[in-house]
Amino acid sequence: MRPSGRGFEGGVHGAVTVEEGACTDEPGGDGAEAEEVMVPLKRRGKRKPLPAKLPRIDVIHELPEHALTCECGCRKQAIGEETSEQLEIIPMQVRVIRHIRKTYACKACEAAPVTADKPAQLIEKSLASPSVLAMLLATKYADGIPLYRFERMLSRHGIDISRQTLARWVIQCGEQLQPVINLMRDRLLDYPVLHCDETRLQVLHEPGRDPTTQSWMWVQSGGPPDKPVILFDYSSSRAQEVPLRLLAGYRGYLMTDDYAGYNAVAAQEGIERLACWAHARRKFVEAQKVQPKGKTGRADIVLNLINKLYGIERELKEADDSGRLAARQQRSRPIIDQLKTWLDKTQPQVAGQTALGKAVNYLASNWSRLVRYLEGGHLPIDNNRAENAIRPFVIGRKNWLFSDTPKGARASAQIYSLIETAKANGQEPYAWLRHILERLPTASSVDDCEALLPWNCSPATAS
Repeated sequence: MRPSGRGFEGGVHGAVTVEEGACTDEPGGDGAEAEEVMVPLKRRGKRKPLPAKLPRIDVIHELPEHALTCECGCRKQAIGEETSEQLEIIPMQVRVIRHIRKTYACKACEAAPVTADKPAQLIEKSLASPSVLAMLLATKYADGIPLYRFERMLSRHGIDISRQTLARWVIQCGEQLQPVINLMRDRLLDYPVLHCDETRLQVLHEPGRDPTTQSWMWVQSGGPPDKPVILFDYSSSRAQEVPLRLLAGYRGYLMTDDYAGYNAVAAQEGIERLACWAHARRKFVEAQKVQPKGKTGRADIVLNLINKLYGIERELKEADDSGRLAARQQRSRPIIDQLKTWLDKTQPQVAGQTALGKAVNYLASNWSRLVRYLEGGHLPIDNNRAENAIRPFVIGRKNWLFSDTPKGARASAQIYSLIETAKANGQEPYAWLRHILERLPTASSVDDCEALLPWNCSPATAS
């Protein structure tokens, strides 16, 4: 491990040297000459090649004319070449598209003139083309850049568009894109495994509420492995009515943490609730922290067994569902049995208010839901899928901090749903958004909207 801090500085030949006097607690430190300690630096990894899909421009470098003549007087012939690549970025280009609609009239009679139809627009009478809207949405929700910074980006090109106008465009895009989101929800609810989680959101101007009152962003993640769906929904409430509304009609396995707000939906017929081993593990990590240092405690026993369960899951990452189920029954089931034996023995012995007691009680109260993943090879061991899905929102929130109105919060949920689902399906957010924003104004049927879903667009089509 590379040392850090003021006591170290970079040496030559990939080494680090300890400065004199930096370590005063070593034997012989009083007045002794500091010994030079050579610590190898971590080698740089091999450079990754630039993506093959990027366009290439060849720049040919020839020898100067005088170097093409050999000392013997003959003309040198090309026998090969060496190629190296360098990345180039073309700054954002801004231009104005003028839609010129021709008008025709018959000079032989008094028939009314006829003007060519105006192209269908996503936002009528707006200055924004699909490329501008796609850039706006991707910049804020994929890159986490607040609207006022996008406003500044435009102003550098001499374009004066207020953030209020930008916010209105975001809201209008969310409303227009709702049919695509509805189809995503249909796909989400059709698959028999669904993850849920929620995180805080502050909305400043919510009717009848103080600006500091917390609202919530709910995330649902699921869908078939080859067509994953991630949906966000805004609500001012964290009550059980929200998941009841979001998951109306769903039948299958529901993976959540142990928050009581999911109890009502999980109690419905046809829903089996799964609990998260990652949450259980964290409880024992907290218990481990308060153990006497240097001693193995009871928390270590549980963590060792849970780590074995995760080790098996890592080995089964590429297995099919039937193979994973068989391996879980053969290899994971005995570990689960060991955990249950330990739990039954230990729970009566620990105080409930200690860190270990809280971890043990969490394990006991969620036991049936924790071990339910053994029932099928398609079932997850934890809720990390939902937690990972919600992370981009949490990171973005650190930049833009809050939503101004409920309309803005709903629009954020809509656009995050589109972008995160696109990313999960291998789409580049800007390219896919531009693709669907260009085609949505002329989409007149369910089939037209189905064609816009990210798994129905190849990355090449959306670029």
